[in-house]
Amino acid sequence: MNTTPTNEPDRILVVGRSPSVLVATVDILRAKGYTADATNQFDHVLDDYDVTDLDVLVFGGMVPADTKQYLRGEVSKRNPQVSFVQGLAGIAGLIAAQVEAVTSDERRGPDGVEIAYAAVRRCAQLTLKERAHVTVEALWHTSFTPPEPKSTSMRVFDGNLEAGFHVIPLPGRVPFEASFITVAVDDLVRVFTVGAMPNAVTRMAPTSANDKGLPEVGHVTTSSNDH
Repeated sequence: MNTTPTNEPDRILVVGRSPSVLVATVDILRAKGYTADATNQFDHVLDDYDVTDLDVLVFGGMVPADTKQYLRGEVSKRNPQVSFVQGLAGIAGLIAAQVEAVTSDERRGPDGVEIAYAAVRRCAQLTLKERAHVTVEALWHTSFTPPEPKSTSMRVFDGNLEAGFHVIPLPGRVPFEASFITVAVDDLVRVFTVGAMPNAVTRMAPTSANDKGLPEVGHVTTSSNDH
């Protein structure tokens, strides 16, 4: 995790829809040392949170397109240094890994590290300049039913690797849709899509704040002062 020059943890805000995913994401990020909050009250983001102090703002896939555009513009005006992240799926561990990827990029992580995903061979490919601890995790959806999608994950690899080129294949049980992997080399994190989200799911995303096609959800507005 990155820290500011004053050694304060990065401040993260997740704007999404699913209550369970939002709460779980905040729990994961806080456990990793971030100052993290989440909300599904799109109209109140600028009132409920001090966006001038944010380092990363994450948008969930079911945030209306016009809402994302408006918040991007308003937050950027107040905080030009903020990083925006588009969540890949409603999976808490995946969203947290995307945050880690952004903040670890700022630190650059170990020198001489190359991380890639070879889609045809379905494997992670690593080039290490020196010995490092590597973890590879696969995550995928098991249900897309809104507003509470379900998911699972498995640890593919967790251990030390020597300098050189390494190939880590994915097990066959990792599905070919709505699936992702995270690769961590010491503190450097990368996230890759293994199988894209089904079109039937992406089409659920509302195009405007007036689109009421999705079911109502419970309100979530966390405060970092709560923990």
